[in-house]
Amino acid sequence: MKLHIKRVYEPADITDGWRVLVDRLWPRGLAKDVAAVDVWLRDLAPSSELRTWFGHDAARWDEFRTRYFAELRCGGAATAVKELRGLLAAHPVLTLLYAARDAEHNNALALREFLLREAARQRRIER
Repeated sequence: MKLHIKRVYEPADITDGWRVLVDRLWPRGLAKDVAAVDVWLRDLAPSSELRTWFGHDAARWDEFRTRYFAELRCGGAATAVKELRGLLAAHPVLTLLYAARDAEHNNALALREFLLREAARQRRIER
């Protein structure tokens, strides 16, 4: 599985593969045709409460990831994770798009980590 991360404001590229926006809000000032988003999975984004609490404070990163992973395991987020797994199975390359300025502490990075951990866990179970 090739799973890339990219800021949605960066130009689309052929190497992006299927482009998935994983933010709850549409990126400010970005036209939909320019964004070249193939699918927008809002429910993959952290809850508004979690996003506000985190505030892109690097000191809260570890706790943010723990809380976000818990959110991804239930409700609408869990359904969206299943949808994203289907997209991963259907497309050889997939890029998770985010709007945050912080390239080191954002929900797309955390989501990628979650997906990779879950895939590794699933492989261990299947053995």
